[in-house]
Amino acid sequence: MKDMSWFEEMEQRIPNGEVRTRFAPSPTGYMHVGNLRTALYTWLIARHGKGKFILRIEDTDQGRYVEGAVDVIYRTMTECGLDHDEGPDVGGPVGPYIQTERRGLYKEYADLLVEKGCAYRCFCEKAESDEDAGFEKVADPCRFMSKEESDRRAESGEPYVIRQRIPEDGTTTFHDEIFGDITVENSTLDDQVLIKRDGLPTYNFANVVDDHLMGITHVVRGSEYLSSSPKYNLLYESFGWDIPCYVHCSPVMRDAHNKMSKRHGDPSYEDLIAQGYLTDAVVNYVALLGWSPGGEREVFTMAELAEIFELKGLSKSPAIFDIEKLKFFNAEYIRAMSPEDFAKAAEPFIRQAVKNPDIDASAIAALLQQRTEVLTDIPEKLDFFDALPEYDTELFIHKKSKTDEAGSLEMLNRMLPVFEAIDSWCDESILTAMTDMAVTCECKNAKVMWPVRIAVAGKAVTPGGAVEICRILGKDETLRRMRIAIEKLENK
Repeated sequence: MKDMSWFEEMEQRIPNGEVRTRFAPSPTGYMHVGNLRTALYTWLIARHGKGKFILRIEDTDQGRYVEGAVDVIYRTMTECGLDHDEGPDVGGPVGPYIQTERRGLYKEYADLLVEKGCAYRCFCEKAESDEDAGFEKVADPCRFMSKEESDRRAESGEPYVIRQRIPEDGTTTFHDEIFGDITVENSTLDDQVLIKRDGLPTYNFANVVDDHLMGITHVVRGSEYLSSSPKYNLLYESFGWDIPCYVHCSPVMRDAHNKMSKRHGDPSYEDLIAQGYLTDAVVNYVALLGWSPGGEREVFTMAELAEIFELKGLSKSPAIFDIEKLKFFNAEYIRAMSPEDFAKAAEPFIRQAVKNPDIDASAIAALLQQRTEVLTDIPEKLDFFDALPEYDTELFIHKKSKTDEAGSLEMLNRMLPVFEAIDSWCDESILTAMTDMAVTCECKNAKVMWPVRIAVAGKAVTPGGAVEICRILGKDETLRRMRIAIEKLENK
């Protein structure tokens, strides 16, 4: 090996016994719920253990690279509060590690395995995928090629890949924190590609090398990687490296039989945010997809999750993504927000329906906070603020308050001059005007407020009552709409 000073410095910076985890996504598209859960659990393990959390972009599969995907990863991690602790420069933190920027070191480690007889050059025209489906190591002539011939062909410039040399017999056992000890027959494992013809490592090799060099103590990934873990163990053993703690998480499912899939319309993290879910609610819910804190409590801050997170709470069983459960979490978080924070979050959705700049969005937000489950529900509730909708006079009929069209007409005619006489247009003066009218007419407040609300909103169901709607609309618009209602009822 050559030029190892960088790694020697890094190893000096890794105290013995320190918990070190990494999230290592591939920039191949959106950040789906399973990715987010892996990132979250990895971050929680580090924070719970007072250790270090590392972000590493595994971009060696350039054929699957999606432009902009790295930005999605950064943005999602930042929004979710999953801060990483160090970058590639000694003395970080300075951004994440990028595997293609480290491409030179992987070939050196693969060459070392070739020298030790734990890997070999393969000059055959075979697939270079991580899986190498159908590859039979016993049928590959390159596996049995002499080192002299292999060196000669490589030196002559003949293209090749480097494959791991898996023992032909025996077994390999590895331990997982969720699934326990798992033993596989080595004869069932293929000689996976470590270095491709373009010189880049495969995921299965680069992640082992990087995890060792970065001192990773806990590797969190999906259970689909259980089948690859024996090969990882054999690599660690070939190098004489310590094997990290494996944590393979069961999949997130959309139902009992199907994994979540963007292809089938299941939402990514960004989709959920666009659909009106709060980041904190999404993160809290995702934390409980396959992990239980024990007890009945379900709503936690990030700091609280880091304090209580333990591996023993992880389940072997797949987790079902329940959008109604997420909606419950979202409603809980919305109600717990400060009025100012909710107004800020709600304003873009309010303005989808209320274009009039004279209408105070924060005043509308105050009516919505206790009635909103998902932010995208907001616009459809507010269309009447910008423009009075067409409505049928039958809306003035209210059986509970014994109000009919004729009674509503009479009440609106009584209230119109009272409202016209109000100088200070505020909740108190509007409410007093209507409750005083109820006393004068010896009727319930609802008999006054119902026709006023229908007149100013043109809808039977509204966020807020007559008082709040009149105040937000303003005096002039309230009076204009009341006159329209009177005319409608008179011409009935």
